[in-house]
Amino acid sequence: MKIALMDSGIGLLAATAAVRRLRPDADLVLSLDPDGMPWGPRTPADLTERALAVAEAAAAHGPDALIVGCNTATVHALTALRERLEPAIPVIGTVPAIKPAAAGGGPVAIWATPATTGSPYQRGLIADFAGGVPVTEVPCWGLAEAVEHADEAAVDAAVAAAAALTPDEVTTVVLGCTHYELVAERIRAALWRSGIPPLVLHCSAGAVAAQALRRIGERAAPDAAADGTLTVLLNGREGELPTPALAYAEGRLLQAVAPAR
Repeated sequence: MKIALMDSGIGLLAATAAVRRLRPDADLVLSLDPDGMPWGPRTPADLTERALAVAEAAAAHGPDALIVGCNTATVHALTALRERLEPAIPVIGTVPAIKPAAAGGGPVAIWATPATTGSPYQRGLIADFAGGVPVTEVPCWGLAEAVEHADEAAVDAAVAAAAALTPDEVTTVVLGCTHYELVAERIRAALWRSGIPPLVLHCSAGAVAAQALRRIGERAAPDAAADGTLTVLLNGREGELPTPALAYAEGRLLQAVAPAR
């Protein structure tokens, strides 16, 4: 079994690590766009063009499924990606976990990139799944970029700024960008310091990994005896995990995976 994941940068680490934990026997293909990141500020047409190129580089390695490990790419490019690759390769998008967050009933905040915050896509998810629960959309200026470069000072500054925009009565926060999942505990700590009591953080990585397995008719097997391999594609060329990835537990987990031969 081979699972491919795509993103402009290391935001795909959380979903990749989730796949690895569910199926350590799976071969992993990570397709990144270091020449074109970040995708957030790009026009939808430009982003879609780059996403298609990254996806096709992954598809050339014959994966059984492709995970779009980026919320912004899912918003703008998922339809085009599915038209290009399905049914031969199932394409799984990454959607903010608004539905399970709203099921808790308390006020919800959605932390997302400025490009996603307030977008028709996110507003549609809120209308469809929030069910009358109060929802605050919080733009996180510079947070994805700071995480991408493992810039701790910039991460702390961006997290603090977003925490200041989060209402005190919020009980649940949805992390609407895959990069944010890599610093989830720092986000929780910052919200605590800003006066918001202990809350629930909702991430997408685990659900996306499980959905990918369902789409190809596989089940989780965390005790699988076989050990999968890792292929990293940087604009279609085989390479190594970007150095900032190793600042995170998810990146270090993948560093231990044997490279494909």
